[in-house]
Amino acid sequence: MANRQALEQLAEWVKGSSYTVLLTGAGMSTESGIPDFRSQNGLWKNFDPAYVSSVDALEDHYHLFHEFYSLRLQDVETRFPHQGYEVLSRLQVQGLIHAIATQNVDGFHLRSGSQNVYELHGSLRKIYCHTCSQEHSIEAFKDGTACSCGGKLRPSIVLFGEMLPEHIWQQAITAIEQSDLVVVIGTSLQVYPVNQLPAMTKGKTVLINKEPTALDHLFDLSIYSSAKDSLLEVENLLVR
Repeated sequence: MANRQALEQLAEWVKGSSYTVLLTGAGMSTESGIPDFRSQNGLWKNFDPAYVSSVDALEDHYHLFHEFYSLRLQDVETRFPHQGYEVLSRLQVQGLIHAIATQNVDGFHLRSGSQNVYELHGSLRKIYCHTCSQEHSIEAFKDGTACSCGGKLRPSIVLFGEMLPEHIWQQAITAIEQSDLVVVIGTSLQVYPVNQLPAMTKGKTVLINKEPTALDHLFDLSIYSSAKDSLLEVENLLVR
């Protein structure tokens, strides 16, 4: 099915759905200029991202960990959510989207005004002590300040070697289990356990991604296009 026809089909499904949930990934962020550090040409391509973003790096090579996440924070602070995020916020106000689960840690959904956002991998915008869990400012982290207990400061994100936040994970599952429609945007669904979420709905499933994934056959509809362009076009179709 051509993208135009597929987008028209998606708009019809959105209109007819009583509960629609979105699942977003790095492809949503990269269109705002946020580097995808996992990609071959992404941020810190000369380092193993599974290490610099791990508990081991935090505990054993903090200077490397700190430099990496200081750069990621700088990326988030100097860039802005693209128009696709604003579309999602407007569609929520209209009652056409009900919840958003995201793998992204940049906070762009919340900055755009979206509600019921489940940040499955946490947020770069929250800082706490790895030892005692006391909250700290972003500035304290950037400055390399230690906690009063002597512990190391870190962003409130899920590192390699850690579990997803249980309450957020359960909220996302509950939303998807009651959904009529799940739209997955900008992710190749390679990361477990988030890649299990689309299969938890009894409703229809749609994938919007710039390129095919290994799981496309599990979707009712696949659209190979930019997240921003697709969302703008769906909004246009919905207001007709």
